[in-house]
Amino acid sequence: MKIKKSSVTLLVALPLLLLAACGNGSSSSKSAATKGNLADKQVVNWTETAELPSLDPSLATDQISFDAMNNVGEGLYRLGKNNKILPGIAKKTAISKDGKTYTFTLRKNAKWSNGDKVTAKDFVYSWQRINNPKTGSQYAYLYSGIKNADQIQAGKKPVSSLGIKADGNYKLTVTLEKAIPYFKLLMGFPSFFPQDQKVVQKYGDKYATQSKYQVYNGPYTMTGWTGTNNKWSLVKNKNYWDKKHVYLTKINDQVVKDTQTGLNLFQGKQVDQTVLSGTQVANMKNDKSFFLGRQARNSYLEYNTAKVKVFKNVDIRQAMSLAINRKQLVGKVLADGSTAPKGFVTDGLAANPKTGEDFAKEAYTGTGVTYDLAKAKKLWAKGLKAEGKTSVTYTLTADDTEATKKTAEFLQTQLEKLPGLKINIQSIPYKTRLARSAKGQFQLVITNWGADFSDPISDLGLFTSDNSFNNGKWSNKEYDALIDKANNADANNTQKRWEDMVKAEKILMNQQGNAPLFNGVVPQLINTKVKGYVYNTAGVPWNWKGMYVTK
Repeated sequence: MKIKKSSVTLLVALPLLLLAACGNGSSSSKSAATKGNLADKQVVNWTETAELPSLDPSLATDQISFDAMNNVGEGLYRLGKNNKILPGIAKKTAISKDGKTYTFTLRKNAKWSNGDKVTAKDFVYSWQRINNPKTGSQYAYLYSGIKNADQIQAGKKPVSSLGIKADGNYKLTVTLEKAIPYFKLLMGFPSFFPQDQKVVQKYGDKYATQSKYQVYNGPYTMTGWTGTNNKWSLVKNKNYWDKKHVYLTKINDQVVKDTQTGLNLFQGKQVDQTVLSGTQVANMKNDKSFFLGRQARNSYLEYNTAKVKVFKNVDIRQAMSLAINRKQLVGKVLADGSTAPKGFVTDGLAANPKTGEDFAKEAYTGTGVTYDLAKAKKLWAKGLKAEGKTSVTYTLTADDTEATKKTAEFLQTQLEKLPGLKINIQSIPYKTRLARSAKGQFQLVITNWGADFSDPISDLGLFTSDNSFNNGKWSNKEYDALIDKANNADANNTQKRWEDMVKAEKILMNQQGNAPLFNGVVPQLINTKVKGYVYNTAGVPWNWKGMYVTK
């Protein structure tokens, strides 16, 4: 997850094929209620691998924040199993014949947790706030294709000109510049959720930095989050319009970074879910509680070409990537089911509309993900000579989670096989790392990206020159032009658009704009009595609205 003012215009003619997977508890929560097999105590104890960074729909960029917002908030729609469009704040939708005008009729019984009504004006305010350049929203790029969004983000038009209009409290009209086939799916994404203007203005800079500085219109409200602590709770929202289909009274959430600690807590029945790593996966994969959460997520090494002049040298970037044995990383270091990547776009994300071939396979060059230490050393020597260097020292920034620490230590060992290269590791909290990455405060950083929807553009748009998630500032004019063609000139030609993206991926890998490390999964244990949750591989993973505990 996660981008802003990019040349990415999300006007894709190709039908959106979202990959999704559900866990062993994803059965209908309605059946649980009718069968009367709900446990007396409807409380679930959940875990997170890192701190919660934000509850601000305008500013959040990470999965933990989006998971939280997806369950304490709600947009026009809610995404269910297999990303099926489910009712949200909109109870009725009318779409014009040309697909460019959406008229939403909002339900009158939707309220915020403070008792305020959820109205069309809340959507107008939220969307304008996100698109306002002064807000600095990295996810404003998703609005590209909505009337005037690009111009507003570029500071060329006022936010009031955005293609969204409230006609009274319960009628909302959205105008697009072109038809967007997956527009309804975007309406279930937290970056399109409403915001209570009164609350935003009341709290100012404190807004959404703690649970008490936010209001909620989703299935749950949040309590106990101070902005820096490791425990908080999601409590059933008494003002939620569909509260009769919310069965849990509380979800207790806590940060558990060490997987052995998490396993001990799970086996001691102190938590109902925990993430596994390494040998734990092999030991527990046949357990009834085991759930392998597959993700359209790529972990990668990013070079800061803006701060480190040497990283502008393609030989240097390629040498460092060639020195990384990815098969060893996923097989022996992580050993959690993660796979070696074919490129930046993950396996299984999308298929050629004509041939059905997987994008990652079709765009594969081998250049960006191959292990060849001998070649790496030659390119390294060539690159250092060109830069007038004989030795260099760089800091590798990484999250302080167990898996990322292991990855960082492995990379340190691999990269220091290049003569004259010294790597220092800087392990910092996830929230801090996100902030520093966004500000470009790193030399090398281990980061990750999860597709917001199942189309290659969700990944490839990340590395256009003016994309705000391109934290390392790699830039290539031919790459930019291909992404622009895919989203504009060839937007309505599915095959040409596909070819544009394949060419772009090959450039990204051949020029080593980044160094993909592995395609991620989240192996975990979930109490078999916990049912009704929905897990999707693309977009926001968790929807806990219908989650419940059986007897």
